Amino acid sequence: MAELEPLPASSAVFDGLIAGLGSTSGIRLVVGIWPRSPMGSFLDVMVETVRGHRILLAPTDEVAEFVSGTYQFDEVRAEPVELARDMDQVRLESASLELEFRIGSRPILGEALQLVPSRLARARWWTSALDPVASLILPGVRTVGTAGHGRREYYSALDLHRITRLNGTFDGVDLGALAPVDPPVRFGFGSVPTQPSIIRVVTTVAS
Repeated sequence: MAELEPLPASSAVFDGLIAGLGSTSGIRLVVGIWPRSPMGSFLDVMVETVRGHRILLAPTDEVAEFVSGTYQFDEVRAEPVELARDMDQVRLESASLELEFRIGSRPILGEALQLVPSRLARARWWTSALDPVASLILPGVRTVGTAGHGRREYYSALDLHRITRLNGTFDGVDLGALAPVDPPVRFGFGSVPTQPSIIRVVTTVAS
């Protein structure tokens, strides 16, 4: 098994989950749940409206500054997002957002990710090698790239489950029902899978 590459001293590693959801209202959301990060445990939400307005919800100014320095937004809101989970039911709540979604089964891709040894899956050379494969299997999805600002990002996927249901509101607008993430979101160099999913991921941001 190949050894992990040493990380540059300027790298930041975020270990957690990314959920990508579309809705029949046209609002698309990317939820980051990060139990382990250089800024401690936090949750952020990236929202793109039907008109293409991109909004970041971040719990602190520190998180907002880092995320908005890595991705692209039209508006940044510093507001805590509370998380509650009961088995496969997840609930998020903030000043702008009320969101519930249900985590479903693991598809074939999720089963395949489970077969890759964790140490290999986290290696940056492996993540880079998977980039053309990921974009072929999941159009719009990238595992390595840059959103600018001199930061290069690596997304090491370890698991994947479908999301099967959604309800809630954003800025008082009813989200409607669950729908594909279409058109793709435009926060960085790639989107999330079109099929609403939650991905276990280790993200490395190297300056």
